[in-house]
Amino acid sequence: MPKKGAKKGGAGKQAGMTEEERLLYMQQRAQAEDEMAKRKEDMLTQFLKDKLQKEERNSAVNLHKLTQQWRAVLRQTRAAELRSDIAVLSQTFERVLDRKDSVIKCLVCDLSEAEQQSAQALRSHLDCVDCLLALQKGRLASLEQQWNSGLEGLSYEFNSEREQILSQHQQECAYLEDVTFAMEQFYMEVDGEARQDYQSTRDDIKNRNIEEKHALRIQLEGTVEGLWRQFQQALRNYNEATEDRHIAFESLRTRDQRSAQEIDTQMRRLQKMQDSISALRSRLNSSQKESEGAARGLRAAREEVTLQARQLKAQLSRARAAERNQLTNLTVHSNAAAKNLQGIITKGERLLRLAEMCRKLETEHEKVLPFYISSLTAEEESQERANAMEPPSEELAQAMLDYLVLERFWQRYNKVLLERLCLERERGALTQENQQLRILLRQYLDGISVSDEILRHRNPLLMVSQPTLAVQPTADAQRKRHTVIEAAHVVQRTL
Repeated sequence: MPKKGAKKGGAGKQAGMTEEERLLYMQQRAQAEDEMAKRKEDMLTQFLKDKLQKEERNSAVNLHKLTQQWRAVLRQTRAAELRSDIAVLSQTFERVLDRKDSVIKCLVCDLSEAEQQSAQALRSHLDCVDCLLALQKGRLASLEQQWNSGLEGLSYEFNSEREQILSQHQQECAYLEDVTFAMEQFYMEVDGEARQDYQSTRDDIKNRNIEEKHALRIQLEGTVEGLWRQFQQALRNYNEATEDRHIAFESLRTRDQRSAQEIDTQMRRLQKMQDSISALRSRLNSSQKESEGAARGLRAAREEVTLQARQLKAQLSRARAAERNQLTNLTVHSNAAAKNLQGIITKGERLLRLAEMCRKLETEHEKVLPFYISSLTAEEESQERANAMEPPSEELAQAMLDYLVLERFWQRYNKVLLERLCLERERGALTQENQQLRILLRQYLDGISVSDEILRHRNPLLMVSQPTLAVQPTADAQRKRHTVIEAAHVVQRTL
């Protein structure tokens, strides 16, 4: 009904529309129908997907139900088969049970008691073994810790002393290098100062000589001029008188001036060289004295350093020898401890092997009851426990507390020792009885067997009378007849 009304409303609208509006309306309507169809397809696909998922869930549930039902059927069939098998087995078991019920009833009490005692013995044995192992491990750990601590101490002490000696040696080497460098610097400074002093004195002497020369030149210039004038006048007079000699004199004078100049220069040079040589000798002597003093100080320092180095080397060698001896002693003691521990381990393994061998040789009664029942009363046992709880006052009692875990072992050992003594006594009694029986048996066999050798000796079982003669026996001979006793009678009376 709403669709028809909608169609009528749409037809009424189309009647009042133009062609373009109608086309637009048709397009919008077609789009709306496409969207509706698309929505319907989406809804249909979603519905199908939901239905498919539901069917898958239902199929899984049905498959699970079928599996459960099939399992129930199989269980029923298997249960029927098992029931038949159980019935057969129950009959067989009942027959076997009837045969063994009487034996089980007799052994239940013994078995429970034996299990308790065996469990107790096993617990005590395991406790003893654990205590022994813990004690041994503790001792080994303490020994190893002591050895490691001693080794670490020795190595640390050796390394510290070595580092100290090396650092001291480096410091001394650095000190010697510094001293050598300082001495070199000192000698260089002294040499420089000597050179500077020499140059300064040389310059002073040179300047003083130049000043004196200028002063003498100024003083002598006046006298030289006067003398020169007089000389010129005399010279003119003389020249006038002796021109020939003048020419020769001039030549000789020029030669003399050159020679005087050369002599003056050589003398000055020689004087300067002598002055410099004397100054240098004085400085050389002073420097030699200073260098000898410094050399003596350096020699003393070197000898002191050498002595200290020798002392340090001797101390280092002694320390190395002492450490080597300590290391040797430590190695010897560690090897001895290792051998001792190895001997203890070997002894323990031997004890375990002997325990296994003894375990194989034990009887059923010994396996069930490994410990003997104490012969003490309840009061004596309570008093013994009270005494054991008291702290020991002697060193021996204190040392015995460490071996309380071996009490069960000593009980078994004492039990075996007592049984051994009993068996030895029983063996001795049986040996003595066997010897007596052998003696009686030998006497019996000697009595029943007749031979020349046996007849020569005294026979306790058979006494034969003397042979009768043809003559009539007398009364004394009749009184000397012997009685024959059967051996069976003697054996019966003796045993």
